[in-house]
Amino acid sequence: MIPIFIASNKSYSGKTFFALGLGMKLIEQGYKVGYIKPFGRTPVKKGHDVFDADALFMKEALSLPDALNVISPFVIGFETQNLLFEGEIKDAKKRIADAVESQKDKDFVLIGGAGDLFEGAAFEIDAPRLIKDLQARAVLVESWSGDVSVDALMGAHKLLGEQFIGGIINKVPLNAVPHVKETVKPFLEKKGIAVFGVFQEDNLLKSITVRDLNEILNGKALCCEDRLDEAVENFSIGAMDVDSALSYFRRIPNKAVITGAHRSDIQLAAMETSTKCIILTGGLHTNDVVIGKAEAKGIPIISIADDTFTAIDRIESVIGKTRIRDRGKIDRTKEIIEAKFDMERFLKALK
Repeated sequence: MIPIFIASNKSYSGKTFFALGLGMKLIEQGYKVGYIKPFGRTPVKKGHDVFDADALFMKEALSLPDALNVISPFVIGFETQNLLFEGEIKDAKKRIADAVESQKDKDFVLIGGAGDLFEGAAFEIDAPRLIKDLQARAVLVESWSGDVSVDALMGAHKLLGEQFIGGIINKVPLNAVPHVKETVKPFLEKKGIAVFGVFQEDNLLKSITVRDLNEILNGKALCCEDRLDEAVENFSIGAMDVDSALSYFRRIPNKAVITGAHRSDIQLAAMETSTKCIILTGGLHTNDVVIGKAEAKGIPIISIADDTFTAIDRIESVIGKTRIRDRGKIDRTKEIIEAKFDMERFLKALK
């Protein structure tokens, strides 16, 4: 059994995305695969016990037979943190080691790291310590942040030593892909750092459902509640004249349009283009003509109490941090790993 520790230098880099795609591909190739989330930060109650949300998702997505207390051996919450300060948490490391040991019949066990390399240090379960204790191979998923991402990969290489086998550069904007592939990757390779994949930023993976938007904005759906699971990839603010709006909206696919309830002209124009929902600000409703057309086209209209700028702030705080849960995102994850990840080289590095 080879433990593969999937680490990152910051939260929301794409560790779960990579673990899911890698797990699906390894299983497809005939390997026996396990998954462990050693340090859970998103507690979800299941029966009388609490487990990590990512662990629950991975168990289902990869059809893992292992018990939840193996896949999610340790979850931190308010109570756990207090117990730490009182000196009563002593067995986190043992729980994780036992969970890994219980999967020794697997070919590979994917270990999903915490938000960064040092999260969990107070419990002695930070990434460098676990990688060393478990004798795991470590791969860093780096969300592209410009050329400073080079520092993250080189730092991980230096910190983790021989157990660090290479990295993935994720969420690269389209205009930066040539630079990353033609300049950054060759530079890192010359420094002895393998780059197994360069993944372009993907609109579907960073999308958010209309339902999630509604919850984030504390909104009320005025129609088409059966279409709330549609994926929103882009956002537009409808504050211009209607002629300009129509031309503008036509250039932006799969969008949510944010506008005032009194701008029925903008709302009607948006529905003539690729629009997934319309968000009305100020807590007001629109007229029956707009509602009727929205129902005919299957476009949800959501009323929120916030003004436009507050709504945008809330949306921006979660974009790029949404979880991979729906079938479309799972399928896209597999497609990206198949097309852009050097599996053959990765497997050789593991062995």
